[in-house]
Amino acid sequence: MKKILSNLFLLSLVGWKIKGNRNLSKNKIKKAVLISAPHTHWLDLFLGLLVKGSIGFKSNFLAKKELFIFPISPFLRFWGGIPVDRSSKNNLVQQIVNIFENKKEFRISLSPEGTRQKVEKFKTGFYFIAKAAKVPIIMITMDYENKTSLISEPFYPSDNEEKDFIQIEKFFSGVVGKIKENSFRVD
Repeated sequence: MKKILSNLFLLSLVGWKIKGNRNLSKNKIKKAVLISAPHTHWLDLFLGLLVKGSIGFKSNFLAKKELFIFPISPFLRFWGGIPVDRSSKNNLVQQIVNIFENKKEFRISLSPEGTRQKVEKFKTGFYFIAKAAKVPIIMITMDYENKTSLISEPFYPSDNEEKDFIQIEKFFSGVVGKIKENSFRVD
């Protein structure tokens, strides 16, 4: 049902296209860290949910606990939202790695920028989660200029963090977010 509704809204009404690895659900990837960028506007959450729903790939996402209030909370939980307390100094990376270790199937969608503001470098949490959990990273663009999301093949972190980040950031370079001036660029 989510797939039908997502396709109807995303593809038919909004005119958004999905390119690249559309066969994620058929690839039987049971565990992965999904990252999407650029994250420049609060609407990106809903676009991401539609893209995920359109390809029929289940994943959870983190959102600040303050969003989990009625009437929004049931909607967020239905689509895979997990509330997190961003004010406390807890080891969120290890908490998510523990979830991966305790589930047969788990995928988490994260914003590598960690904010909707312009950033020069991605945060590293998603990378260390994937590395510690021994799961691939799947990259998804949110290109508002071309109304297109490009989905990468699974990317497995190596022992060369610097080289990995060059490749990951290059995938997103030049992709235009909803707020163009906050889009991520690699020079």
